[in-house]
Amino acid sequence: VDLVESGGGSVETGGSLTLSCAASGHFYSGYGSYCMGWFRQAPEKEREGVAFIDGDGTIRYADSVKGRFTISKDGANKITYLQMNNLKPEDTAMYYCAADQTYCSGGYTRVSDFGHWGQGTQVTVSS
Repeated sequence: VDLVESGGGSVETGGSLTLSCAASGHFYSGYGSYCMGWFRQAPEKEREGVAFIDGDGTIRYADSVKGRFTISKDGANKITYLQMNNLKPEDTAMYYCAADQTYCSGGYTRVSDFGHWGQGTQVTVSS
């Protein structure tokens, strides 16, 4: 499984960005059986989960992004999106796409629950 993120950039507070995660390679039991997740890591902070979409379409968000971020996926093209609106300086981080056959709709959304990661895309929000 290979994951490639794109769409990061620099915006002002209140701006929007859409991140994409293009997946390729062999997905055991199919791409649709995987949980796709977005994590972020700010300098000197631990990587944290932002949004997840399970194989059955169940979605979970971190409290800090609820109402501002939207995760979705295009199963046919194996692309996962993260629409980010009303961005704040505290959203500044490297954003990573992750995938695994974890039961993320049941709360298995730790970094250790995911075995496949992209290289990340930087999001910078200025005040």
